[in-house]
Amino acid sequence: MNKELTFTLKRIRFDENYNPSENTRITTNFANLARGEKRQDNLRNTLVMIDNRFNSLAHWDNPTGDRYSVELEIITAQLNIHLEGKADAFPVIEILKTHIVDKKTKERVEGILGNNFSSYVRDYDFSVLLPAHNKNKAELSLPDDFGELHGNIFKCFVNSDTYKDNFAKAPVICLSVSSKNTYYRTGNQHPVLGAEYQQDEPSLTDTYFAKMGLRARYFMPENSVAPLAFYFTGDLLSDYTDLELIGTISTMETFQKIYRPEIYNANSAAGLQYQPSLNYQDYSLTRIVYDREERSQLAIEQGKFTEQHFIKPYQTVLEQWSAHSVL
Repeated sequence: MNKELTFTLKRIRFDENYNPSENTRITTNFANLARGEKRQDNLRNTLVMIDNRFNSLAHWDNPTGDRYSVELEIITAQLNIHLEGKADAFPVIEILKTHIVDKKTKERVEGILGNNFSSYVRDYDFSVLLPAHNKNKAELSLPDDFGELHGNIFKCFVNSDTYKDNFAKAPVICLSVSSKNTYYRTGNQHPVLGAEYQQDEPSLTDTYFAKMGLRARYFMPENSVAPLAFYFTGDLLSDYTDLELIGTISTMETFQKIYRPEIYNANSAAGLQYQPSLNYQDYSLTRIVYDREERSQLAIEQGKFTEQHFIKPYQTVLEQWSAHSVL
């Protein structure tokens, strides 16, 4: 069955001239910024924030704080389906690839793939399947095999020849911490990732990403105000260079300051014990225009789109493949 499921990559530069493609999820962080009359200002200011944060963390041999810049590339993984004489394609995964430009040495260093992570199938799982399963129920429960198909598609992609031919290292996905959990600072301090936190129990996102073969650690970098959640395989602390990790931190902390300012642009830093809250009032806004409510509504629309164009037409064969896939 894996022979009938292959992947094609599409790449597009994320810069101030970026325009989302027709297949891009319009709720995706970077696509959402590129809409409306403030689109170019949004993009330009976001990129400046990323570069400034990178240089603040990569401060050695960088006296003027402008040695590095970050280039971003949007990678879309399109799943090609060849079944019963029919051929179809669906954009299943969209992630960011960082490249670090050293303006002193004129080198361009490859960064980490992953960073932001978006998926139409995840929209379906969380915006269509999960609400339907819990309709009129007093307590949240998960459908049988929740996240299995999505997780197996992701693992199939990472283990594919397409992935191995294009990327040298496993992805690292960086997200916000859960507002439903409490986090406790440990004694572990990493020179780049910062202070490590542990949570009181796994979040729903942790459970979902575990189906993708990923586990989580939580770190608050220097001069950050809240920990970030890093999802990875292997060893996060030794598999990647300092500059690679800084590329991910600077990119994703910038997006979180824009989208979750109550947590990541708060005016006071997380303490030894910390529970994130989107109801927190003591925070600052960036100069970037963003409509969080609209984004939530669009996620539902995209989940329904996935159900109509991907889940329903191929549900039987995908479930069979997922149940018997060996990854």
